[in-house]
Amino acid sequence: MVMGTVVLCAVAGALMLGERHTGARRARLLLAGGEAVGTGPPVWGRVWGQLVRLRARLRSEWWALAAGLLVAVLGSSVLPLAAGAAGVPVLRRNRLARAARRVRERRADAVIALCGALAGEVRAGRQPGQALLCAAREADGFGDAQAAVLAAARFGGDVPGALATAARQPGAEGLRALAACWRVAVDQGAGLAAGLDRLDTALRAERDQRADLRAQLAGARATAVMLAGLPVLGLLLGTAMGADPLHVLLHTGAGLGCLVVGGALEGVGLWWALGIVRRAEAA
Repeated sequence: MVMGTVVLCAVAGALMLGERHTGARRARLLLAGGEAVGTGPPVWGRVWGQLVRLRARLRSEWWALAAGLLVAVLGSSVLPLAAGAAGVPVLRRNRLARAARRVRERRADAVIALCGALAGEVRAGRQPGQALLCAAREADGFGDAQAAVLAAARFGGDVPGALATAARQPGAEGLRALAACWRVAVDQGAGLAAGLDRLDTALRAERDQRADLRAQLAGARATAVMLAGLPVLGLLLGTAMGADPLHVLLHTGAGLGCLVVGGALEGVGLWWALGIVRRAEAA
């Protein structure tokens, strides 16, 4: 009963917030144009809009807690709420891992663009240090180490060493090869543009290979997630048939045992299947 009251209060708050924003907007339009305005979308349309905006503001992991609260209200038990709370740190870790992967991929793309821009500046007749300064303005591939690399290039410092330091950032591993090309070209007089062209080609080929592998493994990952969602479909079918599976799982000894064993097997199976996909990507 208390949980249902919480849900109703949340919906009422969304309604009041929508009414307040709509009234303020109506007053601004009336004062600005001197004309009356319409009443706007219906109530449920405003509620849906508020929920959509709330979803955009909340982190994805908190929806596990919201789902647990909903199931707890429907099943009159606190176990789903506890399970939703336990899933929050797991989903947060997955979200942070995805964000780190996106940052790593963007930095790798920036390194590739930097190599191409640097090769163009060298072919235009600029000296390596000046070419690096000009290329850095077009493509930011140095990340947090950009100031150190540009200072080394501007004042004649150890550019390969600064590049090797910048290559320690995730996704910037290509700068280590750039440092090797720089050292060979500057110290031994080899052609820097030709080496940069080969480096750019190699980095692009590696990126395309990773993208192709990820596309091939997307089907396996989707299959694992779909199989993990089948128990939820079974619960919905049981509810539609009038079997009340939530009551059986949450309020009987046999149901609790099945819930614990099934949940453990479900988690282990999902971890095993996704682990295969992750190992294949890493290889």
